[in-house]
Amino acid sequence: MKVNRLGRTGLKVSEVCLGTMTFGGPADEATSFAIMDLADAAGVNFIDTADVYPLGAGLDRVGATEEIVGRWIKSRGARERIVLATKARGRMGPNPGDEGLSRKHLMKAVEDSLRRLQTDHIDLYQVHSPDPDTPIEETLGTLTEMVRRGYVRYIGCSNYPAWQLAEALWASDKRGLARFDSAQPRYNLLFRMIEDELVPLCRSQGVGIIAYNPLAGGMLTGRYKERIQAEGNRFAMTGGSGDLYRRRYWNEAVFAAVDALAKHLEPRGKSLTHAALAWVLAQPGVSSAIVGASRPEQLEDSLKALEMTLEPEELAVLGEAWYSLPKERDPAVARR
Repeated sequence: MKVNRLGRTGLKVSEVCLGTMTFGGPADEATSFAIMDLADAAGVNFIDTADVYPLGAGLDRVGATEEIVGRWIKSRGARERIVLATKARGRMGPNPGDEGLSRKHLMKAVEDSLRRLQTDHIDLYQVHSPDPDTPIEETLGTLTEMVRRGYVRYIGCSNYPAWQLAEALWASDKRGLARFDSAQPRYNLLFRMIEDELVPLCRSQGVGIIAYNPLAGGMLTGRYKERIQAEGNRFAMTGGSGDLYRRRYWNEAVFAAVDALAKHLEPRGKSLTHAALAWVLAQPGVSSAIVGASRPEQLEDSLKALEMTLEPEELAVLGEAWYSLPKERDPAVARR
């Protein structure tokens, strides 16, 4: 397992980061433990979660994923070998102040995450998406205090467009506040909008990119070639999460692109799953890519991408897929 620096920092993270949004949802606790055991044995030292997980949870279930991760870390004595990342911003209760990036919400959110994760510090604390109702200086000032108190080691952002990340970096520099050292955007063969502005910004400013959705919600595994939304997958989920994934990827142009890629790779004895992940890991500026699973065998298969070398011709074909697709009108930030 290759280990990279996270942006300009001295923090060392495995090139594959274990995503946990399924833990406590499609993956029960025993299955989640098995997935984390497999990742740990494979050299994955980077775990990413969020206070609102599992994906699609109601207010009665938010926080369950962090609790599972916390119990696993404690039972395995893994705290010192794990780079632990979590996120805050989403709704955690019924009151107006139970969401957002205000000082009120963030201070409660970090204390609750520390309790659920059974740790005295979080290695990477990320804001899950922008909050238009809170000045960036208030958010960064609160995060700076967390760093000074020792609750948090590094801070990052997720789902920020380039202009808002640039605004945040400028505010940190101007006011002497902690700065975002990582950005967590959606990035895969079927969605490459971040290459226009966000990637160049991150590379010039030393902000590490942690790519999420590298397999496009499973679309790039080829498992949906029959156009069937099997029960339990992201596309079949009811509510906002399922709608979001269907809008992103469930259309004939995407199916055609995925089919063409699979047919190109198959005679070469290469899996589209492995090629898609290997492609993301090979892109400039990417420190790590988040890979999730609902079953251990899914993660075991995904990790085989680390053994793959893509030939120049294959890279060229993979790179063309994006240009064949209709572009989203509004790539606006949306929590996954």
